[in-house]
Amino acid sequence: MIKLIAVAGFALAVATSAQAMTPALIHQPETMITQVAWGCGPGRTMVRGRCVSRAAIRQQRRCLRWTGRTCARWGWW
Repeated sequence: MIKLIAVAGFALAVATSAQAMTPALIHQPETMITQVAWGCGPGRTMVRGRCVSRAAIRQQRRCLRWTGRTCARWGWW
């Protein structure tokens, strides 16, 4: 009985490994440096020569009326 279980276990191990896929190739960059947009850092971009967060750009688009430098009325569409 033990031999039967051992043979069945071995056959199962060989059958499952034969159907395994080969791993996908990993992209190897040419350099170790990752370029970030305009050198501002992740999540930020250059606007009129200054680094601004992308969240601030989205908030600015949502403002309907500006009073000086603050938003007086928000619009959510």
